Amino acid sequence: MVTMTNTRSARPTGTLRPADKLRTASAALERLLAAHSITALRISIGLIFTYFGMLKFFPGASPAEALATRTIDLLTLGMVPAGAALLMTAVIETFVGLSLITGVGLRTGLVVLYGALAGIVSPLVLFPGELFDGVVPTLEAQYILKNVVVACAGAVVAAKALGSRLVASR
Repeated sequence: MVTMTNTRSARPTGTLRPADKLRTASAALERLLAAHSITALRISIGLIFTYFGMLKFFPGASPAEALATRTIDLLTLGMVPAGAALLMTAVIETFVGLSLITGVGLRTGLVVLYGALAGIVSPLVLFPGELFDGVVPTLEAQYILKNVVVACAGAVVAAKALGSRLVASR
């Protein structure tokens, strides 16, 4: 008589193999990220916008002050004085940041974010000779180019604000 036995059943009941532990931990991490990563992204973008926006309330505190005022001067054909331009930029960036941090007025904040991003990246077109040494971006250009990531992150936040969901796979 031949009997078959399961050699793997020598483990005590309730003990998981390392591969099973890894799958369980991975599934838990996936659920955690699906539940909270977009909120963390939204708040982190909000903190950045709030910080840099608030700097602009204090003349001389923002490293982007001169570029921002020159850009607005050019875009408005000189109709907005430098001080007003800086104040307007400060208010816009701070509003966007606070809406992202709190979630209050989020849809409006996201629309304003994309309007602000259009202005933020416009120096790349308006002042290319100052922002690039040939094809090498200056520090100011790099500061502007990183906003591509902000725009993409904003798109993820906007998708969620408009009803999309990030869900863990089953």
